[in-house]
Amino acid sequence: MSTGATEIADVEAWSGKDRGDENFPVGSVLIRRALRPHVHAYYAFARNADDIADSPSLSPEDKIARLDLMEAVLLGRRDGGSPSSERLRASLAETGVTPVHATELLIAFRQDAVQRRYATIDDLYGYCRYSAAPVGRYVLDLHGESHATWASSDALCISLQVLNHLQDCAADLANLDRCYLPQALLDHFGASVEDLRRPAETPALRRVFVTLLDRVDRLNQAAAELPVVTRDRRLKVETAVILGLARRLARRLAKGDPIATRVKLSKADFLRSTLLALRHLA
Repeated sequence: MSTGATEIADVEAWSGKDRGDENFPVGSVLIRRALRPHVHAYYAFARNADDIADSPSLSPEDKIARLDLMEAVLLGRRDGGSPSSERLRASLAETGVTPVHATELLIAFRQDAVQRRYATIDDLYGYCRYSAAPVGRYVLDLHGESHATWASSDALCISLQVLNHLQDCAADLANLDRCYLPQALLDHFGASVEDLRRPAETPALRRVFVTLLDRVDRLNQAAAELPVVTRDRRLKVETAVILGLARRLARRLAKGDPIATRVKLSKADFLRSTLLALRHLA
């Protein structure tokens, strides 16, 4: 039974995660100071919507009702009930950036509320188009970059999303009964969703991971153009750092077992990626 999201004073259900818990920098000091608060407002909106979609205690109906209310507040159809939506609405009014990069995120989070399995890689990419690509597009629009940057940005954002799915594949199944690994790949290599509940990866699961990491490598190759075509010098470095981290995480997942432990980046990875990215200032 729905709790009646429209009657709740605040529909948001923050998990406690913040920018520091992410794999990749979010509105870091590399971003122009004047733009950082706007990136942070977008992140807060996305974080709260994601936490609603991932809540283990809310029903699918409650999740969708809460996400619908967030959209209504964002678009000015109502006031109150979603502080992060109000903050982002004010930010978008100030910057002139379209709200579509936020409303598209909500499409993915509504999908998360009701869909727990993905049949094919194309289905997974279709989900990532809404769960990840809008983030890069928002940042680029905020900086006044050309839409010609979108293709390489989309590739990078989808790469990051697939990497995150690989990192969290066991936890997603255990906590939310959700699996983003395409069923067609599992079937092809003789693996199953239930293999994610084992203490360590099976040879069949490893082949699934390798196939997805091959896709990630191709996405990262397509994303290599992003720091080159981006005009803002500080954003060039930011995107280069993120691309470097994506490549490093892919290499760690190629060697590590995400079923046995959470494969993650180290402080040294961040430092090395930053140092290599500085060449884009030249």
